[in-house]
Amino acid sequence: MDKEIDINGQLLHYEETGCEGGRPVVLMHGWGCDHTTVRSIAKALESGMHIYNVDLPGFGKSPEPSEVWGVPEYADCIASFIDALGMEDPVLIGHSYGGRVAIRLASRRPLSKMMLVDAAGIKPRHSLKWYIKVYSFKAARKLLPAILGKSRGQKVIDAWRGKAGSDDYRNSSPMMRSIMSLSISQDLTPLLPSIKAETLLIWGEKDTATPLGDARIMERLIPGAGLVSFPDAGHYSFLDEPARFRAVAREFFKKELA
Repeated sequence: MDKEIDINGQLLHYEETGCEGGRPVVLMHGWGCDHTTVRSIAKALESGMHIYNVDLPGFGKSPEPSEVWGVPEYADCIASFIDALGMEDPVLIGHSYGGRVAIRLASRRPLSKMMLVDAAGIKPRHSLKWYIKVYSFKAARKLLPAILGKSRGQKVIDAWRGKAGSDDYRNSSPMMRSIMSLSISQDLTPLLPSIKAETLLIWGEKDTATPLGDARIMERLIPGAGLVSFPDAGHYSFLDEPARFRAVAREFFKKELA
């Protein structure tokens, strides 16, 4: 069932499905996606659990935030969503960017169970070429308005940014581009040891967006975390290996589904 709720002035759309009275699950999609992308995860669990499949602000049917948010603001929004609906000890499931939000929330809130799927949050190591490109852009951003004038200089900068950025960046609105830039710069590694929730990591070994090495860091730093990886899957492991993903997820939640 499609629903929406006002969370401190931010409209949040979500799809509510599953077993009435079952363990609540907050399911969060990745960047550039919406709740429909991860609907197969919901379907794998809704026979015994109560699923709240959220459109994060700025995606799907949830409007963009009115100001630039980072991961903490997204996590605060989901925390308020949990409280507003009276969920008791919900399970968090986050794919990619949704994993960032889950990590932040789980590090600040006592939760007993979480599943991270090809999750973001580890700051990547970059090549010398990357640093040259980034610092060249930063220098141009300061110098071009002075050389070409503010309006023309900004047009050149926007064109450069559009060509150099990722597909996700190019396809985003100006507000979401700012949010993406801020979020990517936030390294969540220091938060991992603070997570108390029993955590399962599910990963595609061919994931190039959030490499398997990120999962191994999370496995090492989150107390008691377990990792399952699929050799032939990429960043969307739940879509690349649906049967295996369903089996692993249902095994992890077998008590809740019983």
